[in-house]
Amino acid sequence: MTQPAAGVPRHVVVGVDFGTLSGRAVVVDVADGAVRGEAVHAYRHGVITERLPDGTPLPPDWALQHPDDHREVLRVAVPAALRAAGVRAEDVRGIGVDATSCTMLPTRADGTPLCELPELAGRPHAYPKLWRHHAAQRQAARINDVAAARGETWLPRYGGRVSAEWQLAKALEVLEEDPAVFDRAERFIEAADWLVWQLCGRETRNVSAAGFKGLRQDGRYPSAEFLRAVHPRLDGLLPRIDGPLAPLGARAGGLTAEAARWTGLPVGTAVAVGSIDAHVTAAAARAVEPGRMLAVLGTSTCLIMNAAAYHEVPGVCGVVDGGVTTGSWGYEAGQSGVGDIFAWYVRTGLPADYADEARRRGLSPYELLDALAAEQPVGGHGLLALDWHSGNRSVLMDHELSGVLVGLTLATRPEEIWRALLEATAFGARTVVDAFTAAGVAVDELTVAGGLTRNRLLLRIYADVIGRPLHVVDSAHPAALGAAIHAAVAAGAYPDVPAASAAMGAARRETWHPDPARAAAYGELYADYRALHDHFGRGGTDVLHRLRARRHRTHRP
Repeated sequence: MTQPAAGVPRHVVVGVDFGTLSGRAVVVDVADGAVRGEAVHAYRHGVITERLPDGTPLPPDWALQHPDDHREVLRVAVPAALRAAGVRAEDVRGIGVDATSCTMLPTRADGTPLCELPELAGRPHAYPKLWRHHAAQRQAARINDVAAARGETWLPRYGGRVSAEWQLAKALEVLEEDPAVFDRAERFIEAADWLVWQLCGRETRNVSAAGFKGLRQDGRYPSAEFLRAVHPRLDGLLPRIDGPLAPLGARAGGLTAEAARWTGLPVGTAVAVGSIDAHVTAAAARAVEPGRMLAVLGTSTCLIMNAAAYHEVPGVCGVVDGGVTTGSWGYEAGQSGVGDIFAWYVRTGLPADYADEARRRGLSPYELLDALAAEQPVGGHGLLALDWHSGNRSVLMDHELSGVLVGLTLATRPEEIWRALLEATAFGARTVVDAFTAAGVAVDELTVAGGLTRNRLLLRIYADVIGRPLHVVDSAHPAALGAAIHAAVAAGAYPDVPAASAAMGAARRETWHPDPARAAAYGELYADYRALHDHFGRGGTDVLHRLRARRHRTHRP
């Protein structure tokens, strides 16, 4: 096991993970990564999808957050985790943070979010746009068309299409729909970088988000000429995103007096450069070596890995030099909806008698559905679903697609639909793995982390569908652990992230091996999934786009 640098005391570090609905703080031993204390704090505003806090209505496909919910995690969860750990504040060597991405804030030059200015509190575009804000698909399509027509050399590094979730599409949406807010924004910044700014009083930009979400390649962002070709004023974005860049694991600065009061940590405590939640999880999963793919299973799924060389992968979210770990090419792909799909079905599709039965048995609705679905033979429900309820991130990069369920009969049971949805997300993950291998990027090992790894039926299905052993990370809060590992590097306890990952990363809880008979049966279903996938997503029909367009016309406030 790698040990801390000579002369460095074995103290603790803090990692804070800012997710979609809550923030999680952990206090971690620098020597071995043991979690000494933890705390979770739910965002007061949650995800803002229908109305702003003042009642202003929002159109479909919007997803915003409130920045003070993130500050409140620092004020509440970090002190609570310290109390749970029973450690002294002066024993903390550093703090690291990660956040969902691309979650982008428009701010003033001093970091003040525009939505916190009284005169802009009722303007939707003044708020942070969460990663799952998908209303900028029209802007993304124009960016892709112009980039392809001009032969922009960075486009193949994003699988040939830029996502509506990324920074440029969201900024263009602000410029087109509320130019006054665009003009007031002196910075557009990722949530993780903004949080680091709040902690140490110094603006930094992490190379991961700049590359994967900001389209920064080979030392530069898309050119002013390209941006003007998209929109005459879009080149005004460049000075608002071009902040000081820093590599992952670097020290961004020291904790300010105000942030020290929030967190209960000493002034000057080392603050690590911010990071993307799924990417920092690679360190927690000990998955930073080339060929080790990590799937972070949560509200959405991110599939990331390092490789020694660059390959073009159609439909990949991005390929960035040093984007996951310094010294390797980082690859990201993903699925826009996974846990969100399961939550939607339980919230809207579960009959009352099933909810009553779950209560009678002392189970959650999820546990009841799993129990009823577990013994179904592969294909026994006669159903097939497409996991596009939140659009498709990889490999189609189209957020105007929507979910599909075929094979329904009058005899179809809720637990059969449930299993079909679980399987659909597994088929979507296999599509990504197949895209990597077809492009020459070897996937030697597959590890999974995140909240959905508690679902044993889901893990069994994933192993059988993908046809590979599935290694499960033994960590309740792997992203927060990854942020803590980065904090240990920033504090000087380890020379780099791979060394800290080897010492502090979580062990494997278990490994799921595919069952040959089930895997063969899923191979037949997967072929049918790909037929539906290509028909609805690659030009066989545009009915899903027409349905989405009608919805937008009838629901826009």
